[in-house]
Amino acid sequence: MIDLHSHTLHSDGQRSPAELLAEAADRGLTVLALTDHDTVSGIADAMEAARSHGVRLVPGIELSCELHGREVHVLGHFLDPLSKGVLRLAEQMLAERWQRMERMVERARTAGFAGVTMELVIAASGGENLGRPHLARVLVDCGHCKSVKDAFDRYLGNGGPFFVDRLRLSVQQAAELIRAAGGTSSLAHPGANTVSRQELKTCAGLGLDAVEAFHPEHVPNQAEAYQRWAGEFGLLVTAGSDYHGPAVQPDRKLGDRTLSLDRFAALEERSRRP
Repeated sequence: MIDLHSHTLHSDGQRSPAELLAEAADRGLTVLALTDHDTVSGIADAMEAARSHGVRLVPGIELSCELHGREVHVLGHFLDPLSKGVLRLAEQMLAERWQRMERMVERARTAGFAGVTMELVIAASGGENLGRPHLARVLVDCGHCKSVKDAFDRYLGNGGPFFVDRLRLSVQQAAELIRAAGGTSSLAHPGANTVSRQELKTCAGLGLDAVEAFHPEHVPNQAEAYQRWAGEFGLLVTAGSDYHGPAVQPDRKLGDRTLSLDRFAALEERSRRP
């Protein structure tokens, strides 16, 4: 099985890289992409764990981008995690995420949410790349919310009372950064972001390589539509579970969505372009 979308505690996932790769091996995966949000800091440990478990690791990243005034995400696959451009961006995004989290925690405290502190958010994250799911877990642990989903629905979703917007790249900037690092770029979970046919065509024109047609949040007719549109616009197709761990998504598992060998080979071949 080939799963090209997963996360560790280096961004907003629950597992360490070693735990993620052990779980991937148990699930029977042969190829796994680690695509933490805006960072590649977990890739070295994941590579070592992948070798010990006999799983091929595809180095990746998931970048927060803006398209027509709203947030979309772009996945990078097969990139060099030591690329200067990627490392520079990761450092910038790490600092920005900490500043953003401080503001969100302050909003929670101002609203009277006792016990919510940066120290608890840092502990929930493993201490590095802070994101809304970490604050959501703190809200649950402190008894303010029933679940991570409840925290997002009531407080942390876009436009929610504790929401603070973040720095985002353009789709073109993301595609160029990933290509400069030797990787391929694909639009993540377009159905979840209600990306239209015309918007996908725009992304193809901005240098995108592929689209994640197969994702747990896509119903079958969406997956079929994105495959069809990919063919129209010269895009390749990717697939992934977008796995974060059971504490974040209790019903999701590694390998929930997988890519065929021929599509994986086509994506890898695209990464080798001059």
